[in-house]
Amino acid sequence: MLRIHFTSQDLARTTLAEEPDPLWEVLLSLHQLQVQDGTTQYGHWRERTRRQLPRSAARLLHLAPPRGYSPDFLTPAQHTGGFESGVERVLSTSRSRFQREIELLAVRRPGPSWTRELVVGRREAVKSLGQAMHTYHQYAVAPYWESMRTMVRADHQQKVSHLSGAGVEHLLGRIHPAVRWESPVLTVDGLPDTDLHLDGRGLRLQPSVFCWRTPTKLRDPDLPPVLVYPVRHSPGALHRGTAEQRSRPLAALLGSTRASALEVIADGCTTTELAQRCGVSLAGASRQAGILREAGLITTRRAGQAVRHDLTVLGRMVLDGSGGPTR
Repeated sequence: MLRIHFTSQDLARTTLAEEPDPLWEVLLSLHQLQVQDGTTQYGHWRERTRRQLPRSAARLLHLAPPRGYSPDFLTPAQHTGGFESGVERVLSTSRSRFQREIELLAVRRPGPSWTRELVVGRREAVKSLGQAMHTYHQYAVAPYWESMRTMVRADHQQKVSHLSGAGVEHLLGRIHPAVRWESPVLTVDGLPDTDLHLDGRGLRLQPSVFCWRTPTKLRDPDLPPVLVYPVRHSPGALHRGTAEQRSRPLAALLGSTRASALEVIADGCTTTELAQRCGVSLAGASRQAGILREAGLITTRRAGQAVRHDLTVLGRMVLDGSGGPTR
């Protein structure tokens, strides 16, 4: 159990993030990629990402084992802004810190040669880390970013209602079922037994889509304190941006709803799943699937009690020709 000790100054300096943190989402999604947890929430994302992720990005898995320690330098605590600025801070990590944190990781899991090259500060190894992060983000996070922002903003709005109504202490007691507030200590179940004294630094509360079941934090107590906690999301909430958002030419050709349906069917889905992910009625989803099938873009087959849709070769060519960033 983690115990976070607050002073009155810490309460005044506690903040609640309004947006997902791209580097925390990269790290925690790497964890999710290696397990089978949360099938209804992450199953389609996991299946697609495993199928499409290039080997050059898969090397990041060595730095992010699904259980236990991952290096703190992957989630710089002081970065502000988007993904690009965060990666720049990761790549500016000092050689001594690379060495210290990779050695902590190697105690549990000896790494490949390129991680050892990071330890000695090889420029090519640092550059390779940045390239892997960009490629991974392009395939596993960026296409889903709008739905992730929607979930985090909804959580923020709900939490702010507690904050405005009764203050920070009321908010702390309602962050997550694993978190309890008994002034002046915030306890978090599921983390190693330790005490974290904020000493006037305050605490950043960071909601996350890929954080699963238990909140997490940075290992080093001297870094700016952050508590990352899971947001609630229902099956289908994590989905790729619509074809209209990511590929206006395809939406102009097919119409935004039909283009979105083609995008969803790229993963293979039932009519019910198609309706949920496109935000249309079951009858509407069936109608869109029928039009796409008649055009030769998808096939439909019965799978038990459900009807399942998949892309044809022509459908895949149309979708791939949209110029989307993840193809």
